[in-house]
Amino acid sequence: MRKPVARSVKGTKKAETAKPSAKAGTAARAPRAFAPAKAAPQHVDFTRLPETENLPEVRATPAAKRPNWAIRLALGAGGVLVSLGLGLMAERLVRDLFTRYEWLGWFGTGALALFVVAIFVLLAREFMALKRLNNLDRLRNQATQVLQNNLPAEGRTVVARLHHLYAARPDLARARQHLDGDISDQFDGADMIEAAERHLMSPLDARARALTATSARRVAIVTAISPRALVDILFVAYESIKLSRAIAALYGARPGLIGGWRLASAVLSHLAVTGGVALGDSVIQQLLGHGLAAKLSARLGEGLVNGLMTVRVGIAAMGVTRPLPFDQLKQPQVIDFAADLGKITKEAPVD
Repeated sequence: MRKPVARSVKGTKKAETAKPSAKAGTAARAPRAFAPAKAAPQHVDFTRLPETENLPEVRATPAAKRPNWAIRLALGAGGVLVSLGLGLMAERLVRDLFTRYEWLGWFGTGALALFVVAIFVLLAREFMALKRLNNLDRLRNQATQVLQNNLPAEGRTVVARLHHLYAARPDLARARQHLDGDISDQFDGADMIEAAERHLMSPLDARARALTATSARRVAIVTAISPRALVDILFVAYESIKLSRAIAALYGARPGLIGGWRLASAVLSHLAVTGGVALGDSVIQQLLGHGLAAKLSARLGEGLVNGLMTVRVGIAAMGVTRPLPFDQLKQPQVIDFAADLGKITKEAPVD
């Protein structure tokens, strides 16, 4: 092995400097230690280290809520007791009918049998309504995952479920045919979801917007001409529930009684997350034109505010019942319905 050669900068003479090599028998030099008093303190900013700049932010996941077994036990035991009480009441009623007249007892038994069958049918319908709402939620979540991972197999699964959901809808037959022709040459899952949104969700979104605009105008007009505030509150609540159920049925949910309560809870939760609506005269001026709101009556201004709140309910209902997330199509905003609400200024009288 050649020894390292040091070259001089000024001259051309080569100077060989032999460095001492460690022999096998010699002991290694002990590491040099620094005295604690002479060691200079160093300040290291760990927030500016290059190793930690691109690391993903880690957030603490909230602890899962434990099921309250006491409440469940109380509700279950209470339901059993109520069922037993109703059964004993029905049994006593049928026995008294047989005691009076035998034919009256048989008539009561038949009526009780019809009542039990009707209850089971209603429960089955409510179960199917809840199942349809859950299917829409799972379908939307699965489509969101496909847009992120771009897997073609999962994309075809989502499209197949959409076909099954709208198979009995003759108004979407042409849209399904166009969708089949569009995804025949697609190899990305995200492209399949985008094609399904363009073909299937576009006509449904247009109808949902029309329903929302009509309901908002109706609420605004009734609020402007009604003499009592209680009438306004009851009509706004009724119209909001009716609009939510109509939009859910449009997208394929068709909620029943229990499903309607669950839908109302989901809509209220969506409104709480996205923020409520508190529109004043300045916001109405921005929506309907500067100086126009100042010329309107107070009742008409309240009607516009209630109409805009109904619009928010319709948008929230679209968000919780639409089987696909908004990706290619624009999500409707409150300001999109300002022109429809502005038409009531030509119909309602000014104080």
